[in-house]
Amino acid sequence: MTHLFRSGAAGLLAIWLAACSAGASQEPVATNQVDLPRSYRFDPEVITVPVGTTVTWTNHDEFTHSVRLLDDGGQVLQIGRGESVSYTFDTVGTHRYDCSFHPQDMKGSVIVTESSSP
Repeated sequence: MTHLFRSGAAGLLAIWLAACSAGASQEPVATNQVDLPRSYRFDPEVITVPVGTTVTWTNHDEFTHSVRLLDDGGQVLQIGRGESVSYTFDTVGTHRYDCSFHPQDMKGSVIVTESSSP
């Protein structure tokens, strides 16, 4: 019986560790839309856009959140329930942001690249 308990506990631990590590590193997503679902996070967490792109964040949560642009003067864009805010990224580089109300849980980045010529 003890052996079964240990095996079950080890299996649960392995599943839990796999789930945690799966969300730890996220590949950039090519989009200009970021959602704030009901989970205190930005989705996707890391996006990539060409220079000059306007990114829009939409709050689908029950609480007010914000987008605090850490690398762009610390500007704070507050987002109420069901609202959206937008910001245009005019410089190439990685632009970090968080929610000023929940900075420990909600962090994201916009990777701005040179625009491609047609």
